[in-house]
Amino acid sequence: MRRLAGFIANASGWLSRRLGRGGGTTLPGVVLLTLRPDAVAEYAADLHHGSILVSATNGKTTTTRLLAAATRVAGYHVVTNTEGSNLERGIAAALLKGANGAEVGLFEVDEAALTSVAASTQPQVVVLMNLFRDQLDRYGELETLVDKWRDLLDDLAAQHEPPMLVLNADDPNIAALGRDRDNVVWFGVDDTSHAVAHLAHAADATMCRNCGAPLEHTVVLVGHLGHWHCPNCDATRPSPTISATQIALTPSGQHITVRYPTNAGPPITMTIDSPLPGLHNSYNIVAAFAASWAIAARTQRPQDVDAVALVIAETKPAFGRGEIISIDDKRIQLLLAKNPTGVNQNVRTLLNSPGELHVLVLLNDRTADGQDVSWIWDVDWEPLRPRLASLTLGGDRAWDLALRFQYGGFDMDKIKVAPDPSNALDIALNDTLPGQTLHALPTYTAMIDLRRVLTQRGYTAAYWSDE
Repeated sequence: MRRLAGFIANASGWLSRRLGRGGGTTLPGVVLLTLRPDAVAEYAADLHHGSILVSATNGKTTTTRLLAAATRVAGYHVVTNTEGSNLERGIAAALLKGANGAEVGLFEVDEAALTSVAASTQPQVVVLMNLFRDQLDRYGELETLVDKWRDLLDDLAAQHEPPMLVLNADDPNIAALGRDRDNVVWFGVDDTSHAVAHLAHAADATMCRNCGAPLEHTVVLVGHLGHWHCPNCDATRPSPTISATQIALTPSGQHITVRYPTNAGPPITMTIDSPLPGLHNSYNIVAAFAASWAIAARTQRPQDVDAVALVIAETKPAFGRGEIISIDDKRIQLLLAKNPTGVNQNVRTLLNSPGELHVLVLLNDRTADGQDVSWIWDVDWEPLRPRLASLTLGGDRAWDLALRFQYGGFDMDKIKVAPDPSNALDIALNDTLPGQTLHALPTYTAMIDLRRVLTQRGYTAAYWSDE
């Protein structure tokens, strides 16, 4: 019966591609779970080295991509959901695809789906990177999600073989989840040269989760991530096992030095050149190193750290996460915009680029984006103002964006509104001069819309076939 269900599910994906209805990456998972509701647990049980789960508000796609490269170079046969969704159906589709011979399952997991996926996969390693306010209509208040994750980790700790936890020391919410737990690998950023003066007005972690007192942030790096402590109790930033000790951000990526532990002797440092832009990607890189180390420790397999560093350095941005697409004599950079913290980092990335800026912002309010778009008012768009040469606004809620930028004091003569993504792209490209880069900041479904236009015009491959 399992074999028949797998055959039918695979056939659905093939048919979807033949009919031009998409890449057929998630549909097989939907069909498989309909026929066999316990399929994820059944297929995950076949993985010799078990599963690794990666979850976060921001950065899980990129980190999973980096970790997949690192795990493969270490000699593991990996199955991952790079092409599909991060819900249970996407993971089911990935497991079905890797049914013959995969020994490690590496899965990016939606924050709300983590509990159910963990129950089905019995993970060996769990990577928790950050929690920011995002899609309030789906996730509710951040505190609710933190509580659900704490309950999950309690359940996992009670297992016969609890997983290793790879946790972000710089996020007070994540650090609280790892408090008084064993088998924790901490990662963080020790380089303070990119700190900002103070927490953003909409910061998500300002109170101690141990005693309730206001936290003190001595270094603020990304949103509420940084160096912190509670003046009222012993809660403080854990010392990272693996950290970024030096970061130099460039328009084309970054030079990052990572301190890495060894089995014997002092830690080593390695510096890599990565095409991933922005300080938020520094966290993704160091998280991938930390998770790679945890996997090697759990499987007791020797690790070639230099090889891991090389493939991480060579890994290009995932679709829509900083990728650059050539369009005739111009370029477009896609930077996913899904919540205030993420967009603020995109703004910082744009400001690191030389010269005047041409920007395209696309805002949708569909289910995958979150139907509540009030978060755009918490984004610090204003630093773009003196550098802006042109600004095009599109998507289903383009006029909401226009109102936000008007209240932000932007020159409305430089702003054009075109809800249709194809028209918005044409307008933005027309304002972009030859040799310049158009920076596009779309929400998730808007990114899919925009990328579909680019694919139809022959500028890039469909995301499910783009590696």
